[in-house]
Amino acid sequence: MESNTENNVKQQQPAQRIQIYPPTTTGVSPFWIAKYERDAKKYWDQFYRRHQDKFFKDRHYLDKEWDQYFSGSGRKVILEVGCGAGNAVFPLIATYPDVFVYACDFSQRAVNLVKAHKEFNETRVSAFVCDLTSDDLGKHISPASVDVVTMMPLVLQNIKKVLKPNGYVLFRDYAVGDLAQERFSTKDQQISENFYVRGDGSRAFYFSNEFLTSLFKEQGLDAEELGLCCKQVENRARELVMNRRWVQAVFRYSDSVNYSPSSEALSKSDLCCQENIKPKADAEPIKDFVVDMSEGMAVEMFGALTNDTEVIEIELGGCDIKIKVLSKEYQHTCKSTGLMLWESARLMAAILARNPSIVAGKRVLELGSGCGGICSMVAVRSASIMVATDGDRTALELLNQNIISNLRPPFLTKLVIKKLEWGNRDDIDAIKAMNNEGFEVIIGTDVTYIPDAILPLFSTARELISSNKSAEKDQAPALILCHIFRRVDEPSLLSAASRYGFRLVDKWAKGSPNNESKLNQLLVSREQFRGAYPNFSTKYHVFPIRLNSII
Repeated sequence: MESNTENNVKQQQPAQRIQIYPPTTTGVSPFWIAKYERDAKKYWDQFYRRHQDKFFKDRHYLDKEWDQYFSGSGRKVILEVGCGAGNAVFPLIATYPDVFVYACDFSQRAVNLVKAHKEFNETRVSAFVCDLTSDDLGKHISPASVDVVTMMPLVLQNIKKVLKPNGYVLFRDYAVGDLAQERFSTKDQQISENFYVRGDGSRAFYFSNEFLTSLFKEQGLDAEELGLCCKQVENRARELVMNRRWVQAVFRYSDSVNYSPSSEALSKSDLCCQENIKPKADAEPIKDFVVDMSEGMAVEMFGALTNDTEVIEIELGGCDIKIKVLSKEYQHTCKSTGLMLWESARLMAAILARNPSIVAGKRVLELGSGCGGICSMVAVRSASIMVATDGDRTALELLNQNIISNLRPPFLTKLVIKKLEWGNRDDIDAIKAMNNEGFEVIIGTDVTYIPDAILPLFSTARELISSNKSAEKDQAPALILCHIFRRVDEPSLLSAASRYGFRLVDKWAKGSPNNESKLNQLLVSREQFRGAYPNFSTKYHVFPIRLNSII
C-alpha cells in the first residue's frame, strides 16, 4: 500500500507555483462599482475622520498661478468645490483681504473641519454640505453671483447656475500618466478608463487635455488656459524617481460661441506647463513647481503601510498580543489576503494556547502566516523550532514587525520568518536547507479557499513534512488545517490531500466532538471554547482537521 502511494506521488506533475492570493486583472466588479457610487459620502467621511486636515498641504500655489483672477479692485466671490479640510480656502482669505469664499463638500466631516479651523470667519467664509451631483447649489448661493470657481471634480451644470457671465472656473487635478495611476495599473482597482478606487474607498480620475476640453465645451465653457504640469520627485533613500503630473486649466463662461483664448492667457500657461493648447516645440517640464508632499500623499506615492494599519489586541493563554494589520477600510481592494487577520487563525491560536502538547518539542512550520502570525507566536512557546512563512513580501515585512513587538528571547530567536510561495523550488529548498529533517507539525489557517492553490499547497507540505515513520500513531507527523469552507468543498480537499500522501485522521465539524478522537479531545468542544474565549465570534463554521503523512 505504501509503495503504491509512493509511486503515485512520484508520477504527479510539478504543481504550478501559486501564492495564496490569485493574480487577477478583472478590475472592480459591478457590485463594488455601484457600492462605491452609492456610499461615496461615507468613504470620504471615513477619509477625513482618519486623516483630519493632515493629508494635503495648504495650496499656496493659487496666488502664484492664478493671482490675476483673485486680485483687482472690488470684492471677489469665490466658490471652492470639494473644499475638503479647507487647504485652498484659508490660503485664499489670508492672501486676498477682499475675497469671500463659499466652501462646499459632500462630506460633513470635511465641512466640520473647515468650520473648526482657527482662521475660519463667517464674514469671509461660508461652509456648507452639498452634493453637486444631486443638490441644488442655488439654495446656498444666489444665481449669477460668483466670480471664480476653483474645483477639482466636475459638476458643471450646477455650477453654471451661480457663475457670472464671463466668470472663470479654475481647474487642477491629476493627469493621465501620473505616478499614482501607474501604481493603480498593477492592482484590480480600475472602475473604468482612467477612473480608479483607492484602498480606502475614495475614487480618483486622471484627466487628459482632450477629455477635459470636450467636457467643458459641452457646457459652454471655453479653455482660456490649459496645460500639463510635470514634476519629478526623487526619493534618494529608496532610490526612486517619481513622475507627478497635473492638468491645470482656466475655463471661461462666455456668451460668445466663437470665443477663443487670448495670446496673453496662453503665454501665462506656457510659464508653468509642459504641454498647452498650442504647445511649443521647446517646451520643458517646470523645475520649481510646488509639490504636495504631505504625509498622506507620500503614502499614496510610495505605497507605505504605516498610515493604513490598525492594531488588534488578542488575549491568548494569559498573554496579550498586539498586532498590526491592514485597516478594515482598506481591505476590500487589497490583493494580499496576508495583510488581514482571519477568523481561523484566531481559533487555531486559541487551540494551541490551551493545548501546547500538540506542538511541544516539535519542529513546526506555518503555511500562509500572513502579517499576524499569532499561531506561530503561540506555538513557539512549546515548539523546538518555529518557522512562519508567507508568499507575500509585504505581509512578511509586517509579520516581522509584529513578532519583534510581541516576543522576547528565547522565543524571539526560535521563531524564523521565511518567504514561501507554494510550488516555488527555490523557496522550498531554502527551508529544507535550514531543517533537513522535515517538520513534525505543519499548520495552515484559511489557506484552502482558492481552488488553484490546493494542489500546490499539499505538494509543498509533502516536501516539507517529516518522513519519520517510527513515531507513535498519536505523534506521527501531521498537517493541521483550520478553515472556513468557501469555494473549496471538503471532498475536493481530501481528494487533493490523498494525491500527495495525506489521509484524514480527525476533524472537528459542526457537531459535538468524537470522544474517541484524541485530537478532538484536545480541541475541546465549541461550547467550551466559546466559554473560555467569549470575545471570539464568527459568522461561519470553522473546521480544524488533522491529516497524517502515510508515506
